[in-house]
Amino acid sequence: MRTSQPLIGLSEPPPYGVYNPSGTSDVVLICEHASPLIPEALNGLGLPDSDQKRHIGWDIGALRVAEQLADLLDAPLFYTNYSRLVLDANRPHASEQMFPEISERTVIPGNLNLSEAEKAQRVAYFFEPFHTAIDRFLDRRLEQLQSTRIVTVHSFTPIYKDETRPWEVGILYGTAKGFGQQIIGCLQCENITCIGENEPYQIDINDYAIPVHGDKRGIPAVLIELRHDLISTPPGIQRWTKYLARALEEKYETETQVTTNERSY
Repeated sequence: MRTSQPLIGLSEPPPYGVYNPSGTSDVVLICEHASPLIPEALNGLGLPDSDQKRHIGWDIGALRVAEQLADLLDAPLFYTNYSRLVLDANRPHASEQMFPEISERTVIPGNLNLSEAEKAQRVAYFFEPFHTAIDRFLDRRLEQLQSTRIVTVHSFTPIYKDETRPWEVGILYGTAKGFGQQIIGCLQCENITCIGENEPYQIDINDYAIPVHGDKRGIPAVLIELRHDLISTPPGIQRWTKYLARALEEKYETETQVTTNERSY
């Protein structure tokens, strides 16, 4: 499980993928927990296959929704190819949640007592390439004065630590309150009534994509959480993709976006 060898084999996929990179929409889609895949070098992190495929390893259904949304909106989509248990790509370096030792109630043996060198190796393989690609893409858009909104697509389990979560969808935002509430209003027009505003989670210092790629650039950014039992079938995925596409097709008057040399991290 501990290794100084390359973490991604020659026959394995790259750390991230880009779908529809030339999309013309002002929406840029991101899916950070798109896959349950663990590279062979990490030996499943000591977990049985059944645990690797549970919600603790990825956001079930999120990538399928994101891909269909990219098609409907003609939007570019950036997504990860490896499990959030290997490295949670929506966490900053300082977050203890980047390499979870326990997820829900499951111990992750391959994440116990990681050395700083092992953590740095995973960051170099799975975090830096993904976020560097997004940084460069967004910076080019800002330099070209292209209107831009960021939407990250996630899913959540309907029951967490024996607690039932009633929401069908959650709309999370940091500084982009107007954008978030516009989406909520559009979803309410679809007769969706159980919508979480900054539920089942809130954006905070342990998040990455919304605060760093969005808020600090002045780009309106929201995180969409879909309850994964609602997107577990093709009809469910299609239904929710259409709801979200209609919401995101609504025009949004963006706030002033900062240029790359004006922002400070």
